[in-house]
Amino acid sequence: MKAAVVTFPGSNCDRDLAVAFEGAGFEVARVWHKDSELPAGVDVVGVPGGFSFGDYLRCGAIAAQSPISGAIRAHAARGGYVLGICNGFQVITEMGLLPGVLMRNATLKFVCRTVTLRVGTVQSDFTSAYTKGQELRIPVAHHDGNYTIDAEGLARLKGEDRIAFTYAENPNGSMADIAGVLSENRRVLGMMPHPERATEAALGSADGKGLFASLMRGMALA
Repeated sequence: MKAAVVTFPGSNCDRDLAVAFEGAGFEVARVWHKDSELPAGVDVVGVPGGFSFGDYLRCGAIAAQSPISGAIRAHAARGGYVLGICNGFQVITEMGLLPGVLMRNATLKFVCRTVTLRVGTVQSDFTSAYTKGQELRIPVAHHDGNYTIDAEGLARLKGEDRIAFTYAENPNGSMADIAGVLSENRRVLGMMPHPERATEAALGSADGKGLFASLMRGMALA
């Protein structure tokens, strides 16, 4: 399986994400934001954390207009997998691949610590290696992670079982404690916490490793 990891000016978790994919057995290609096409044969696109374009305008808004964004949208439209983490979640939401928006944290402060997540659904190739309700220790590092959506959209996410992860203790004010959501076809995942920073016990937790292993297994069976 082949993963592409995109780098924007200000990305700072692109290497971490590439290493996490490689650890799960993926062949990884690195992609620059000014590229207009993804490498041939890409199965999953990883949009990493960081501060793309300095988080000017809205977080992820400028990155969502980069040349590579058209290729990412086309990849998702034909059923390809996309994983957006932290700033990557903001970017793919700005691209329209997921509903809702990421607002300033309710505390108006940058939050950087390890939090406890609960697995909301195992009905996706990103989460099938876990058990529903399983608690994971995963770090967060964001200033604009307050997931916001209208009442109708929230009801739809709940009704369609598309809330991938929730916070055990909400660090940012996100509606319904949401930490990660899935697209309608369940092949796009956006999440604020950083599973790529939790793939080895030496890093403080290996709980994020299951996400990448789950994705590899699910794609192999697809």
